Amino acid sequence: MHIGISTFVWVSPFSTASFDILHKAKDIGYDVIEIAVEDRDLIDWVALKKVSRELGLNVTVSGAFGMDRDISSERSEIRANGLSYIIDCLEIANDFESPVFGGPLYSAVGKTRLVSAEQKVQEREWCQENLYQAIRRAERLGVTLALEPLNRFETDMVNTVDQAIAIVDELDSPFLKILLDTFHSNIEEKNIPASIVKLGDRLVHIQANENDRGTPGTGHLDWLGIRDALRSIDYGGSLVIETFGAPSKELARAASIWRPLANSADELAAEGFAFLKKTFVDDE
Repeated sequence: MHIGISTFVWVSPFSTASFDILHKAKDIGYDVIEIAVEDRDLIDWVALKKVSRELGLNVTVSGAFGMDRDISSERSEIRANGLSYIIDCLEIANDFESPVFGGPLYSAVGKTRLVSAEQKVQEREWCQENLYQAIRRAERLGVTLALEPLNRFETDMVNTVDQAIAIVDELDSPFLKILLDTFHSNIEEKNIPASIVKLGDRLVHIQANENDRGTPGTGHLDWLGIRDALRSIDYGGSLVIETFGAPSKELARAASIWRPLANSADELAAEGFAFLKKTFVDDE
C-alpha cells in the first residue's frame, strides 16, 4: 500500500515556486505526492514531471472545486466550466500516470442550502449529465474519476457513502469510483470500517485524515478497524494525507479552517507518515 501526501498540507495554491514540497515528501519517505490543481497556469508541468520522476515520486491528482467549477449549478456556463476543469485535470492525470483524479466532482465545496425536492432532482440530473461526459474522457485516457463525499457542512449533495454509491452505480462505469476521506466519514458514517466494506471494489482512493484534520494517529479514529477493513476488500490504492497548512481565503472559508491543525506542516507530514507506515505497511 502506497502512502502519499497532498500539496495542500504545505501550501495553497500549489505553484512552480512550491516544488521544494516534493523534496520534503521524498525525504520523509512518502511514495506519492498528490497535486492539488487550484490554478493549472501557476504550475510548470514539464518541470514538475521532471522533478517527480527524478525523485521517484508517484503522482496522484486532486481537484479544487470552487463556485465557478460546479457541474450541478443552475447556471449553464458554470456547469460547462466545471466540466472543462474536470477534463483538464483528467488530461493532467493521464500525463503524470496518475491512476485517479479525485474530489467532490459533483458540486462546489461550501455550497450548502436547504432546497426543494424538485431542485435537488434537477441538480442531480445536471451532475449526472456532466459526469457522463467526464466518464467518456476518463475511459479514453484510462484515468479513474474518484467521487468524494463531503460532510454536511461543506456540501448538501453527497455526504454519505450510500449517496456516493447511488450516483456511481447509476452511471455504471469502471472509470467512476469513490474516494473516501476519513475526516468526512467520521462526521457522516455510523461506522467507517463497515462503510469501507460496503464500498468494496468501488473504493479507489483513500485520504487518511484524523477526525480533526490534524496529524493521523493523534485523534480518536479507529485506525486499526480501518486497516482491517481495507485488507478485507483487498484495497490496493494509496493512503494520502490531505489537510491544510496554509489555506487560501477561499479554501479556508469552504473547509472551515480557522486555526493551525499542527505545530507545523513539516511536523504533521513527518509524524503522519510514521504513523501510517507503522499501522498500514510495517505489519503486512
